[in-house]
Amino acid sequence: MNLSFRPQRSNRELVDASEVIKTIEFSLKQNFFMNTFSRTFSVAPMMDWTDRHCRAFHRTLTKNTLLYTEMITADAVIHGNRQKLLGFSELEHPVAVQLGGSDPEKLAKATKIVCELGYDEVNLNCGCPSERVQSGAFGAWLMTEPNLVEECVSKMIEASNVPVTVKCRIGIDDDPAEKTLFTFVDTVAKSGCTDFIVHARKAILKGLSPKQNREIPPLNYELVGKLNRERPHLSVVLNGGLTLDQAVGYLEEFDGVMLGRAAYKTPSILASADRFLEKSELIPHTLTDELDSVENFKPYIEEHLSNGTRLHSITRHMLGLFTGRKGAAFWRRTLSTESVRKNAGIEVIDQALEAILYNRDD
Repeated sequence: MNLSFRPQRSNRELVDASEVIKTIEFSLKQNFFMNTFSRTFSVAPMMDWTDRHCRAFHRTLTKNTLLYTEMITADAVIHGNRQKLLGFSELEHPVAVQLGGSDPEKLAKATKIVCELGYDEVNLNCGCPSERVQSGAFGAWLMTEPNLVEECVSKMIEASNVPVTVKCRIGIDDDPAEKTLFTFVDTVAKSGCTDFIVHARKAILKGLSPKQNREIPPLNYELVGKLNRERPHLSVVLNGGLTLDQAVGYLEEFDGVMLGRAAYKTPSILASADRFLEKSELIPHTLTDELDSVENFKPYIEEHLSNGTRLHSITRHMLGLFTGRKGAAFWRRTLSTESVRKNAGIEVIDQALEAILYNRDD
């Protein structure tokens, strides 16, 4: 059982013993039933990207990386089509669900539902900067209301038999990042939450689009590192703009790293991450990794095609698999154009593979 406790490091502040004991008690409650997976590497929840087909595909490349759903609102979990929104394959484990919302009772109810469905972790989104979440008073807006988040997470932990975690930014708009981040984390930690995933950028809610918020606000890994050093009783996972090489380097400082666009656009790096987790050295992925991934994914594709899923809904997540290989352009073009045809089947995959197998560029 992982209590997210680590040895003291130099220059760390001592934490009051009573607060540590309280944190352990809450941690035992939230981790009692399951915490057998590692957060050393994870793939970020990404809207329109990390759906069930994406996660199943990623699992063909990595068995150790923790995978996340897209953000799903508590109202959608309670009132929506649960199979469509929350259905997943057993092969996806370990898999976490990310919830959005700001109503403690609704979040508790949604947490109970997703736990019954078999998810391995429940994460509260306190970092999304989109206008939709601002209008709904959740996402990054919640960093302005740490006491409300503490209440939400407390209720979620009470309703959960798996770990409850929080994903946030370092701050919002013109607020001082260090004060905002430390106040937010310290307040929310009173709920018993010991695991925080921190995207090392501010969220600019006034004037930037979600896409711009992923690129324009400067990264501040040092501030997240300071949080990690000065709160040794908490587990801090670093997120935001990381390449695989950077991620591996930061594992010396952080409890885990979360990859986003790098993992989605070049998914084969997940095979390298897996080998690192098993052998503690970064070994480049190989063409065999990628070819095996496709072959191992075919049964999943055929099963979902037989259930009425369109091929493009699955293969759109595979476009970046052979990035950097000869034939990658043909692979992408074939999947993009042929998979949208009515009744397109597994033969499209085989056609696209020809360029890779025979080193063709066209």
